[in-house]
Amino acid sequence: NALLKTIDMLKANGHEIVYKNLLDSKFDIAAYYIIATAEASTNLSRYDGVRYGKRSENIQNLKEMYVNTRSEGFGEEVKRRILLGTFVLSSGYYDAYYIKAQKARAFIKAKYEEILQDCDLIFMPVTPTTAFK
Repeated sequence: NALLKTIDMLKANGHEIVYKNLLDSKFDIAAYYIIATAEASTNLSRYDGVRYGKRSENIQNLKEMYVNTRSEGFGEEVKRRILLGTFVLSSGYYDAYYIKAQKARAFIKAKYEEILQDCDLIFMPVTPTTAFK
């Protein structure tokens, strides 16, 4: 394991290794999906074919221009993220999802800052499993 070899190398060169525990990553993933889709929704809303993005050639009226431009210009995953982001930012769900995700983000950030009070560096895996073969 490359991570453990790197830690052993740092120990051998005189660095002090301090082990800390982070909270369960279920908060990280949930907050990420809500915040990232909300940001994607707002950032990609400008690509409407009027000022930004490629305009569809297949249009008869203004509504078709918007619908066709976005349908042709965005892939399925991007469309899903835009829809989810628009949903979590809508008036009925903003407090229930987006605000809670921002609070979770602030909590996670505080935990990392707490760890960095005692440490200069964090070594940790970035995925829960190894790569597929």
